Amino acid sequence: MAPMIARILDYMSESHIPVPHKYVVAVDHVGVAVPDFDAAVEWYRANLGFINYHDEVNEEQGVHEAMLGPADKVEGGTLVQILAPLNEESTIAKYLDKKGPGIQQYAVRVTDLEALMAHLKEQGTRVLYPEPKIGTAGSRINFVHPKDAGGVLLELVEPAE
Repeated sequence: MAPMIARILDYMSESHIPVPHKYVVAVDHVGVAVPDFDAAVEWYRANLGFINYHDEVNEEQGVHEAMLGPADKVEGGTLVQILAPLNEESTIAKYLDKKGPGIQQYAVRVTDLEALMAHLKEQGTRVLYPEPKIGTAGSRINFVHPKDAGGVLLELVEPAE
């Protein structure tokens, strides 16, 4: 075995890497809040050649969303999530009123949302919901409070099976 690989395996086996490494497996997407859904989707198509991998309306969260990315994206690759408000009371509408359009959150893909939530709570990290909610394409989600994540809204996404 190559010396570098042996050192990495030794490091990992000695518990230098914290518990979450087995739960957090990828950066899933970057969420962009926009006032005009169609204009944003078209901009990414026309300027970057992105295609729409998933499009849905989430009534509970008051958002119209799309997952965009390159036509030849790598399996499991990071996407851009377009988030447009359905009404003036939605979280995205309030975000746009306060901060304007732009990056609203980033998300990591996880394998066991409840286990990660329990670990975060043990560390004193706040999550926004006591129980996971349903997100894009039937995924289960929660968010880390921005004050506990360096000022960024961090979404935790466990994809639907």
